[in-house]
Order: sequence, then structure tokens, then C-alpha cells
Amino acid sequence: MKALRTLAIASFTLLACSFIAGAQAPAASPKWENLKNKPTFDVDTALQLTDGTVMVHQYLSPNWWRLTPDDTGSYVNGTWSELAPMPSDYGPLYFASAVLADGNVIVQGGEYNLSQGGVETDLGAYYNSTTNTWTAVSAPSGWTSVGDAQSAVLPNGTFMLGNCGACESKIEKEQALLDETTLTWTITGSGKADQNSEEGWTLVPSGDVLTVDMVNGTQSELYNPTSGTWSLAGSTISSLPNSGCYEIGPAVLRPDGTVFATGADNNTAIYDTLTAAWSAGPKMPNGDGIVDGPAALLPDGNVLLSVAPTSPCYAAGAAFYEFNGTTFISVPGPAGASSQPTYVGRLLVLPTGQVLYTQSNQVKTTQIYQPVGTYEAAWQPTVTSVAGKLTAGSTNNPIQGTQFNGLSQGAMYGDDQQMATNYPLVRIVNAATKNVVYCRTHNHSTMGVATGSTVVSTEFDIPSTIGTGLSELFVVANGIPSKPVKVMIKP
Repeated sequence: MKALRTLAIASFTLLACSFIAGAQAPAASPKWENLKNKPTFDVDTALQLTDGTVMVHQYLSPNWWRLTPDDTGSYVNGTWSELAPMPSDYGPLYFASAVLADGNVIVQGGEYNLSQGGVETDLGAYYNSTTNTWTAVSAPSGWTSVGDAQSAVLPNGTFMLGNCGACESKIEKEQALLDETTLTWTITGSGKADQNSEEGWTLVPSGDVLTVDMVNGTQSELYNPTSGTWSLAGSTISSLPNSGCYEIGPAVLRPDGTVFATGADNNTAIYDTLTAAWSAGPKMPNGDGIVDGPAALLPDGNVLLSVAPTSPCYAAGAAFYEFNGTTFISVPGPAGASSQPTYVGRLLVLPTGQVLYTQSNQVKTTQIYQPVGTYEAAWQPTVTSVAGKLTAGSTNNPIQGTQFNGLSQGAMYGDDQQMATNYPLVRIVNAATKNVVYCRTHNHSTMGVATGSTVVSTEFDIPSTIGTGLSELFVVANGIPSKPVKVMIKP
């Protein structure tokens, strides 16, 4: 269906309203900020690396770029540098992606590739973030297409990939698990009720993966990583797939333990992970929906989302809202987004609590959202163990605590464009200079979400260039920092 997008976007007209029914004005005004140093390339998917930098893909190319925050921790004032490119035959659009528990990155598939059109490529690549090198990754055995696949990192750190479904009818219900050491795959996922195509995957606190079926109307399913099987998870009450466009919206886990699932047809549904029951959610304002598009969890628990008219498919007119659990609050959109459909946008939760918006093939709409709300103290990571004296340039420093992985994956999309940030970052602020330095984290003990009082751990490497002296250390997950821990940085 998305093969029609490029043609459709050129022919749709902007639908504008001065008042959106069902929306409320926020008490304070969130805002979008332009990057001081705009990218010089056409942007695409962005990933948060564990060293605090952001890795951004260049549209339909093998190229990747790095956004580095300044010494105050500002991404708005950040600078760009070029990373190593993927293999020259691999330049995807709408693909599976994830940052792994060791801080490395996997990218697999693509609905489009380079100038080849809609080819549903099976190519992939693995990025070593310490050596800045890429290794080609073959598709699972028997998969000749991967395309715009869904993916998720399971709590044990294993990357799970979905077959694109409509591409290969014989294996349309299969998923595969990546062995990161050998870069090979093992098939999993028996019992899937329908094909994977266009479905999104949401990691829930139990460690299971929740999806809403595209084919079976209001049916949902859960994948159990222990058994490797799917089971039915109940009716969503309201239908979420848009059968005409064959798309669905993102589904975001919120701090209260509910999954806010959006439709491509104006409906929403709410899944309570404590009771394992669905209820109908409020309809999106103005009859709009999310015919593929982004959503992100803000630090205060609101969900930032982009909606647009649902007919014709992929219509322009993207508008932005925050959903607070009951109400849609109208907020400004990034410059230029209102003349575009929702599917071109991506949202990435930054460690500052801000959200980076990138719009595929659009440099000028790369902006950062500053929300006005804040987190509750109970949502913060807590540090229970870390050395009081740390050495500049040291590696593999252990740190333990709770809720290092946050309460959600953070950002979601209809199916492809995964930009999860449910892993810990370590930020150190020098007491004298106030300079902010991120330390590369790796070997996270879990990649689950909402781990509660369970003690978890990671390791971090301190840059040799860090300022010495008394400092404060924070663990950050999905833009929410822990309380500071005083540490002494030694030469």
C-alpha cells in the first residue's frame, strides 16, 4: 500500500482548520525549536546511541550521520559529523531498526532501496558503535523479502524481526531472532493468528510483545518470548486498522501500565496490562487518524502524536496533539508538517526529555519539541550502586539500580521506523564547569520496560576528555533522569 505514497503526497491538498473539535488548549505552551546547525542532508530515521549522540539515516542512501550535543547537553545547539556508510548496495526506506543491549545497532529490510523503487529488500547491516564499522547481515533463511518489517528488542536483549507478510504468503506469520554473535537467525512465533504485514509491536511490562491484528478486525495477540509462541489477547472493542489503506497507527505504553493504541480510522483503544483487558478509547479529533505515523511518550506521561485526514489514504494535513489519558490537547506542529501526511514523520525521545522530529526527505523540518510537563518522582531511575571515584578514560564501570530502562519503549510508529529508547544512558555534569558529558553504556542486564523494584545493571565507559573533579552522575531513561549521585572524576 505504501508504494502509492510518493505519488499520493504530490496530489493531496492541505486540510486546515482554525478550531479542532474535541481538543483543548494546554495550560502552558510547548514549542518547537530549530537546530542551530541544520543537517546538510535529507533526513530519515533517528536512533539514540548509548553515548548520548543521535544517529540519523540519510534518506534512501547507505549514509548515516551523528548529532552530538554541545557541552551543556543541548541537542538544539548540537553539531553534525559523518559516520561510516552501510554497504553501498543498501540504502533503505521504511525498515526495521534497533539499538541493542551492547550499544550496537541493527538495520534490516526496507520497502524501498536506493533508486530501485518498492523492492521489499531483504538486505541488512549491523553497526559496531565502538569501531564505526558496518557488517552486512543476510535475511533469515527462506525469506526473500523483509521490506517494511516490524521489530523489537526482547527483554533478554534478543532482536526479533517480523516477515513483511504480504510479500511472502508461505511465511507471512513468521518472526526471527537474531544471534548477534554469528549474525544469523532462528525462526520463532508459532501460533500467530494472521500475517505480520503493517502490524506494530509494543513491549509490555510482563516481557511479552503486544500487537493488534490487521486482518482479523478487532483481534489482538501477545508473543511470549519464553515459549516463542503467540496467543490471543482479546478484542480491542473499536476497530483500529484502516482496511482501505491497510495501515494502523502506533501503540504506546504509558506509565500507568496502559497501552494507548491508535487507529488509522479515527478510533483508539486502551489495553490495561494489569487486567489484560481492552476498552474503547476516545476518537481522535476532527475525524482524523494515523495512517502510519509517529507517536512518542513524553516525560509527564502524555503521548505526543501526529494525526491527519484518513481519506484519501496518506492525505496531507498533519496536526499534533498530546494525549493525557483522557483528552487530546492541541499543540503546535513542527514547521512544514501541516502540509505533509503523518507517515513521513519520525519522533525520537531525547535524554533531555525533548523530542526530535525528523521528516523523511525534508531537511527543513528537523526540529526539537520542548514539552511543558514533567515526570513524577516514582518514574525516575534510581542508582543503588556506583563507585564514588571514577577515572577519566576508564571502561566497563558497573552501575546498578532500578528502572534503568524506563516505563516504555518511548517512541512508536505504525509498523516500521522503530526508534525505541528503553535503555539507560549515563550523564555526568561537572560541578565547577557545568559541562555535560555522556558515557557510553553497554551490557544492559535487561531490555525490558517498567521493571519496577527489580535491581538491574549496566556498564559505562568514561571519555578520556571528561573534566575532572567533583561531579554529579545521572542515569537517564526515556528523557527521565535519576536523582544525582556525587562522584569524583580522577585524571
